[in-house]
Order: sequence, then C-alpha cells, then structure tokens
Amino acid sequence: MKTSFILPALGTLSSAIGYPLSLLSVKRHDDDWISPQYTLFSKPLVIPPVLNPLTSYTNASTGEVFDYYEITTRPLTQQIYPNLQATNFIGYNGLVPGPTIRTTIGKRSVVRFINRGTRPLSVHLHGSPSRPVFDGWAEDLIEVSQYKDYVYPNHSPRMLWYHDHAIHITAINAFYGQAAAYIIYDPVQEAALGLPQGNYDIPMILTDRIYQSNGQLVSPQGEDTSYYGDIIHVNGVPWPYFNAEPRKYRFRILNTSLSRSYKIRFVAVNGASIPFQIIATDSGYIEHPVTASTIISGIAERYEVVVDLSAYAGQTIHVRNARDFSQNKDFARTDYVMQIIVGSTVSDTSNNNVPADLVNLNFPTDTGALTHRQFRFARNNSEWRINDIGFADVKNRILAKPIPGSTEIWKLENPSGGWAHPIHIHLVDFKVISRNGRGVEPYEAGFKDVAFLDENETAEVIARFHPWRGQYMFHCHNLVHEDGDMMAAFDVGDTKARPENGDSFSDPLEAKFRPKPHTGPTNITNLETEVLPFIASLDIYPPF
Repeated sequence: MKTSFILPALGTLSSAIGYPLSLLSVKRHDDDWISPQYTLFSKPLVIPPVLNPLTSYTNASTGEVFDYYEITTRPLTQQIYPNLQATNFIGYNGLVPGPTIRTTIGKRSVVRFINRGTRPLSVHLHGSPSRPVFDGWAEDLIEVSQYKDYVYPNHSPRMLWYHDHAIHITAINAFYGQAAAYIIYDPVQEAALGLPQGNYDIPMILTDRIYQSNGQLVSPQGEDTSYYGDIIHVNGVPWPYFNAEPRKYRFRILNTSLSRSYKIRFVAVNGASIPFQIIATDSGYIEHPVTASTIISGIAERYEVVVDLSAYAGQTIHVRNARDFSQNKDFARTDYVMQIIVGSTVSDTSNNNVPADLVNLNFPTDTGALTHRQFRFARNNSEWRINDIGFADVKNRILAKPIPGSTEIWKLENPSGGWAHPIHIHLVDFKVISRNGRGVEPYEAGFKDVAFLDENETAEVIARFHPWRGQYMFHCHNLVHEDGDMMAAFDVGDTKARPENGDSFSDPLEAKFRPKPHTGPTNITNLETEVLPFIASLDIYPPF
C-alpha cells in the first residue's frame, strides 16, 4: 500500500502569478513552498507511451528502412492538483512528456513535427549525429501551422531525447512540455548482455515547475538567471510512487529541468543508501559498470543505472535528492524525487546480472599535437556569453572550424561563483578527460555529450569531429542561459565561408529542407509513393 504525506507550509511565499521571479535567485528555506502544497506519493508513476510508426519504406537498392512518425505539438490540459484547475501545457501529441520513440540501430527515422501550438518551435534530437539541416538549428523555426520532416540516422544504441530548440524561447517551450525520450536499441547486444528490459526498464524523466494558486504554471518568461521549481516531477507526475518487484531494475535517468541539477541516491527505510551500478552515459554503454551510491544528474545528462531491490521485499524505498547541491534553490520537498514500493513476489525470475564487460569503446587519444581550444561561459553586463560572443552575433558566432575527421581538445570554463553551466556540444560524442576540483566522476567513464560544470569548474573534453561537415551549435543547457544567448556555433569543414567544402545537408538553413505549410491530414499514399522514396534517394546517412 502506498504511503503519502504533506507538510505544513511554513513561511510560504505567495503562489499568485504576480510574485517576482527574482525571488527564485534567493536561497530559500527548506520549509518553503511557492506552489500550493502537494501531497507527495499520491499518484503512480506514468510510463510515457511508445509511438509506433505510421508507415515504413524500404529502399530497394540499399535495403535502408525508413520508419515514418508523426508528432503534433498542440495545447493540452493535465490534472496536476486534484482540487485546482487542470494545468495548461503545450506538448508533443497532447502528452507531457511526449511519447517515447523506440527504434533499432540501422533503421532511419523520418519524424514529421507539425506545429499546432501557439509559438514557433524547432526540434533537436539531443545526442544524435544528425545532419545540420535536421539537427534543430535554433533559427530553423517551424511557425504555427507549418511542419518539418526530420531524418535521423539511429546509428548506435543509447538514450536520446527530443526537445525544443527555438531561438530565445527554448526554455518556455520545453517548460510547457516539449521534451520526450528517444531510445535506440541493438537487439543482438541487448540479448547478449541480459540486462533488465520490458517492464523492468524504467524511464525517469525529471523536471521541476512552479504552480499558481489556481493550478496554472508560473512561466519562466522574463527570468534571466535561473528557474528553480519547488515541485519535482518524474514522467510528468509530481513525486510519484512506483510499485516494483524485489528484483533488478534498469532506470534511465534524464534531467529535463530548465536550471536544476540533481544529486540522486536510493534510500532504504533505515536511511541507508542503496548502491547501484551505472551502465550507460549520454552516448550509450560504458565499458565496465561502475558501482556508486550517488549520481549527479546535470541538465540534459542521461545515466542508466541498475538497482537491485531483491533484498527489500515489502519495504518502501525513496529516491532522494541532495539539498545544498550546486546552486540549486531548495524548497519544502525538493529533497525527494520518487517513492518505490517493493512488493513481495516476483513475476519474472530472470537474474539480470550486470556483466563485468559491457562494450569496447574507441576513445580518441591525445597525441600531443592536437588543436586545443578554450571557451569561457560567463555572464557579462547581465548577458550570457561564450568568449564574450552571443548567438545573435551572426558575424562572429562561429567560434571553431574543426578539420573534418580531426580530434580536438576543448577546455570548457565556468568562472562563475553563482551558477552551474551544463555544456552540450552537438554532433559529437566526447570524453571528459579532466576537471578541476572534484575531478572526473568515476561514472563519467564513457562517451558523453554534456559536461556538467559546477561553479568555478573547468573541464577538458576530447572529441573526433566527424562524421559530417557543416554548422552545429554548442551551448549551456541551462535553458534560461541558452535563451539569454549563451550559445555559439562551430563549422566542421568551414562550410559557411567555403560552401564547396560541404554538401546540401551542411547548411542548417538550406531552403529545400525548411518547414512548409501544413494544410490538412497526412496522405499516407503520398508518403509511401513520393515523400519517403525521395528522402531515401538522397543518401543522407551513408555508412560511417
């Protein structure tokens, strides 16, 4: 039986829309609520539904399979508080978070995003080496009543996520619901590893929000430093409970918050931390599992952990979040994430032991003759900048021009004492090779696409700039900072200055791939006889 509790609101701030968002930049007391009080562990964890393709097309010449998906961004309501108004969101296919896409390596996905919302949008498949025209360039806007077809390679097994990337409104769009998981499997590899799967493979999509007294959201619009909510959600539900069996589970942790990072542990009823094994990072499996009792989840990072609950039959486990971690603002119950109620029986007796060896990874190495670059992420005169440049500075925003196929070392610096910067580099998988202070965490053992920089931290990452040429973005993934222009570009092959170095996919604003008007229901016959054959004929993702 689930347990739930509610705490008194001591020193509660006004939950009306009129309170100043600047209060979010002030350290709050642990007993404060901004939103109306919420009863913890009162609703079950919801697993986002898997989206099935509407149709598929096979290129007879190459054998490539193209699965076609359709996602419409539209307004919806969701009952968050039982006795208040249903909350207004704008999400993918009327869901928050959106539906999960699960696909297998080697297939291609064609995803048509249709904008029936209220603001422009752009969609980034985070963690995918997509061609620039399909990468969600911030200025490649899908206006209301338009659509765009994105083509994705699905080249290796990993947990990705798709989310909005529209210039200067990414935080608002993502906050109101435009985020979802995208999982790529290798069935042969999964069978060989024998890890928990199916009902024992659980996404944990984290975010935090603030609600008004009527149940509507307090928007991040107008906030220019950071947005910290007092209501923690997992898969769209505040502080849910999850009914588990006494066996091993695989939890895929994804942080989609605007500004909050988490330091997570699983805690038994006696207060002891339950160890777990980290098996994957942003870019897929690590070589060997790492055992830990806490894990830092920076914004946009993904970690996959296996937790053994077999010794906790009949007990209640809590997923906890550390207080006073980084520059996060603590509120009444931001130290809790989720409740796990462990039953007494097991319906699947698969052992699911985690192998000592998972994969072999080909890390780039420092030859001593690599190009080194340094990027400083700082706030200057109330403006968020990278090396004093913002993305709006079109003439100067390309800060690097790597040679195609080359390996470089980038030093990422956060000189601030007031906030963290999780840095995301598009296109590439990188290895974190150094960090001052706390060092490289043992579980940062694989490839990643986000490097978490806490205050005054500097990290070095090494990456191969392949397999495609063209212009890509890199930025702080605190979305308030990103919208404040803490975003720049790099151009593999210098294709903007020398278009002959690229191809028709290298310019993210190539006219023939721009959004188009959406006029009515999709014609499946037209998709199967014209649209998909045309896409298949382009050879967008040759083998690499």
